[in-house]
Amino acid sequence: MPDSISDHQWAGPTLQTERTTSEAAVAIRSLHKQFGNKTAVDGLDLWVPQGTFFGLVGPNGAGKSTTLKIATGLLRPDAGTVWVSGMDVWADPRAVKESIGVVPEDLRLFERLTGQELLEYVGLLRGFDRRVCQRRADELLEVMDLTEAAGRLVLDYSTGMRKKIALGAAILHRPSVLFLDEPFESVDPLSVRALRTILAQLVDNGATVVFSSHVMEVVERLCDRVAVMHQGRIVAGGPTAEVCGDRRLEDVFAEAVGHTSSTRTLDWL
Repeated sequence: MPDSISDHQWAGPTLQTERTTSEAAVAIRSLHKQFGNKTAVDGLDLWVPQGTFFGLVGPNGAGKSTTLKIATGLLRPDAGTVWVSGMDVWADPRAVKESIGVVPEDLRLFERLTGQELLEYVGLLRGFDRRVCQRRADELLEVMDLTEAAGRLVLDYSTGMRKKIALGAAILHRPSVLFLDEPFESVDPLSVRALRTILAQLVDNGATVVFSSHVMEVVERLCDRVAVMHQGRIVAGGPTAEVCGDRRLEDVFAEAVGHTSSTRTLDWL
């Protein structure tokens, strides 16, 4: 397997420069995943620079969640290689998982713990001293406006509160790369604002955030780079400003996936 990935393998326009996996926060080469007769990921190549806010967008069934699950060691690919922070995900999965944070779309939380207990428990699992866990848990709860709910069971949290506590658990150890799958779906505007502020701070401090989303305006506002995924492949991508030009990301996305708006009307409305 080659140890470099060129920009044109994921970003659309052909560029001559070669990028080594050690320079990337995430580098994916020739990734393939099949579920029965369904091809979820079809020879995908992706390169995410370190210290960037990277958005992965695509229609339902494009393969975004499958790609993120493979990149985080939650799902084994049929073929291809993924490097995170220069480490082969499947050659050394433990080392990779120690360095990353993950918030999957289908949240699996310890719901019989309180918010405070959940964060402290995650910190202990990561090997931190109990006092460090308590301090970071307190700070996260305050920043996420969850202090009043700290003593409540996670089972009783709203969707937005669950997303925030899951993000807190994912960043408590200050990961070098944070993966988020639909972090803003079903979340109220105030919670979205809080999440965005925290994620921006994480990137400003040198970490990399990779997230998939259907909320185009959020991706366009937050992300340094974006890739459009369709039928298991990257069909457009690069720096967000260059990809969008003078158009909205929503329009670029529709064009990249070949979507045309229906002109049909409903006579009975």
